[in-house]
Amino acid sequence: MPPGPWAFPDIDELMKEMQKEFMKFEDIEKDIPKELVRERKAPDGSVRREIGPIVYGYSMTIGPDGKPVVREFGNVKRGIRGPMREAITEAREPMVDVVDSDKEVRVIVELPGVTKEDIEITVESQKLTVSVNTPQRKYHKVLDLPSSVLVEGSKSSFNNGILEVIFPKKPGSQGGVRIKVE
Repeated sequence: MPPGPWAFPDIDELMKEMQKEFMKFEDIEKDIPKELVRERKAPDGSVRREIGPIVYGYSMTIGPDGKPVVREFGNVKRGIRGPMREAITEAREPMVDVVDSDKEVRVIVELPGVTKEDIEITVESQKLTVSVNTPQRKYHKVLDLPSSVLVEGSKSSFNNGILEVIFPKKPGSQGGVRIKVE
């Protein structure tokens, strides 16, 4: 292989690999959900295509066992290989924090840009689902609750884009039953 402008074959190979990766971005629009692609008219009369919002983030805390707990949020699934349409969804996964205490489970969900009337909360078994489906904002999160909870005594509030749901724990749900090993 003749040397390229760098006169170093390793760098030439690296540049070719980078170019291949950049070429993948040219076809990105066809793989993104149609709801995330829109056209806007610029002041000069030209039409611009916009993609988004595309959001990925995470929060990290230390769990009660001293190990890190990572919670992802956004509308991009991490680690997906293959078509972009499988990795990006129209509904964003909101940032969530769960606080598990002796008597209650507190769930805090960030839902900016919505009103309390837009929010739908359902609880089934030990799963909490929070959804918002408006033309401007779409959020969806299914969350495994750390303990069995009482839905009847739950309270929720929404203020400045923060949803807080508090569930009292079911009596006797503080832990499992110990079985003696023989």
